[in-house]
Amino acid sequence: MIRSTGSPRRTSGARAGSGPRGRQADPAQDVPVVPVSTVPALPAVESFGELDLPGTLLATLTRHGVTSPFPIQAATLPNSLAGRDVLGRGRTGSGKTIAFGLAVLARTAGRRAEPRRPLALVLVPTRELAQQVTEALTPYAGSVRLRLTTLVGGMPIGRQAHALGRGAEVVVATPGRLTDLIQRGACRLDDVAVTVLDEADQMADLGFLPQVTELLDQVPADGQTLLFSATLDRNVDRLVRRFLKDPVTHSVDPSAATVSTMEHHVLYVRHADKPAAIAHIASREGGVIMFTDTKDGADRLVENLLANGVKAAALHGGKSQPQRTRTLEQFRTGAVTALIATNVAARGIHIDGLDLVVNIDPPTDHKDYLHRGGRTARAGESGTVVTLVLPNQRRGTARLMAAVGVTPESAHVHSGDEELARITGARVPTGVPVVVADPVVERPRRGSYAGRDRRGRPARGAGARTPQSSHAARTGSPRRGARVAQDR
Repeated sequence: MIRSTGSPRRTSGARAGSGPRGRQADPAQDVPVVPVSTVPALPAVESFGELDLPGTLLATLTRHGVTSPFPIQAATLPNSLAGRDVLGRGRTGSGKTIAFGLAVLARTAGRRAEPRRPLALVLVPTRELAQQVTEALTPYAGSVRLRLTTLVGGMPIGRQAHALGRGAEVVVATPGRLTDLIQRGACRLDDVAVTVLDEADQMADLGFLPQVTELLDQVPADGQTLLFSATLDRNVDRLVRRFLKDPVTHSVDPSAATVSTMEHHVLYVRHADKPAAIAHIASREGGVIMFTDTKDGADRLVENLLANGVKAAALHGGKSQPQRTRTLEQFRTGAVTALIATNVAARGIHIDGLDLVVNIDPPTDHKDYLHRGGRTARAGESGTVVTLVLPNQRRGTARLMAAVGVTPESAHVHSGDEELARITGARVPTGVPVVVADPVVERPRRGSYAGRDRRGRPARGAGARTPQSSHAARTGSPRRGARVAQDR
């Protein structure tokens, strides 16, 4: 079902959070509470040919086998191509990237950016999502001769500044890295005509909100803004009221639909048996993503699984971007079969054929559950989401499931149980230690900002490898106490 509404923009002087408070978020009815516009939304289309798209974009869609629009694309594109501000909600894997990407590229085609002054901006919360968006849009951007660049933390900032200096019409960025480049004078947002917030609900969380609002304040007020996410809740309403004008809201499937093609299981385990149960599940035939709360917990679990014969690797914010990219490639190719991840992997990662996600630590927020589980059952496929629950976690997990809107199957299991094997494919680990090659660590190239001060001049001692950098080059990780690149 597609619901389309519109809402007028508040006055430009309104502060975030001003005006009527939004209602309590409901996972099945989480559209922001905003006044309804008198301007009707344009109707959905049945084919890309009905849209005002450049011929080269239509040809590229056909060449990539994209012959008919997904519901989120059919609903949002007529309005976004017409210049309307849009709030788009669709289940994970529903085609949101192409939905906003085609609008951005079509409305930017034919223009040329001046150095350091992009014309379109896509803000995303994580590096992985930035890379996924870039990969998805690159062939389409090339077809209309638009230059696209990615700005994320964990990668040499000098190269990114150089790419902006050459000129880039479309920028895909995480808020922190974009802020860094603006502060360096390497980027200005004065010419941005179209702005996208992907995963808008996470971008509206308090950890991102100050940076996001500061960046949006630098974008011309008469530009177009598109917000897309699997969930749109009260926090997003703060951004809507401050930055969007007369937005059309398209809701393609309620939030409950994001979990409708998944099997949900709550498995009660004992403290003493939990490590063994995890090892049995990780030894299954086929890949599995296991989510844990902390980076240290992920690293410790990987060590334990490797010692038990499981090809495991960790993915979290303490890894450099080259390491994270390589780890994901290892998982896609089967060199790693158990990916132990923090919430950094809950958004923006697409693995074909992944049929099992395990919450080693139950998430505390229903949106985290939706996005973790959304790594499986993508694009209408089926999948299983398992949550391991200790005795002291039962009440909190029951509240979580109620907020998500699912009634999971529950069972008490032990590491050697047939029930655990039936649900997850668990097998007894070999117990023979294995080694997974460390992800490649990218070394700075000559001419990058590594070893230079903020003005690009050689820093004291530049050119000589420091003990810390030597350690990182050998091991792929910084010394204890060294500053670790964060998701920016």
